[in-house]
Amino acid sequence: MLACERVKKSDKLLKSQVQVGSETRQILSGIGKHYTPEEMVGKKVVVVTNLKPAKLMGEISQGMILAASTEGDAELKLITVDGDIADGSGVR
Repeated sequence: MLACERVKKSDKLLKSQVQVGSETRQILSGIGKHYTPEEMVGKKVVVVTNLKPAKLMGEISQGMILAASTEGDAELKLITVDGDIADGSGVR
């Protein structure tokens, strides 16, 4: 993850700039109650990129960051990569 910031007027949306191969995508995710923008920068996360862009709170989201959560979202954990792998690598 290259950069991350909170979306204004939202307590849970984070706006992230994610490197996907040679492309940078902006992805909005509702994880702001579990992660700070500072914690996100530098993470290698698993993303879904074959979605139509969506507009949330006036911002465009070009994908989805995958995470697992307990019932009721009391706990949320990002799906991350174990070890070093090239940006844009496929999920199998």
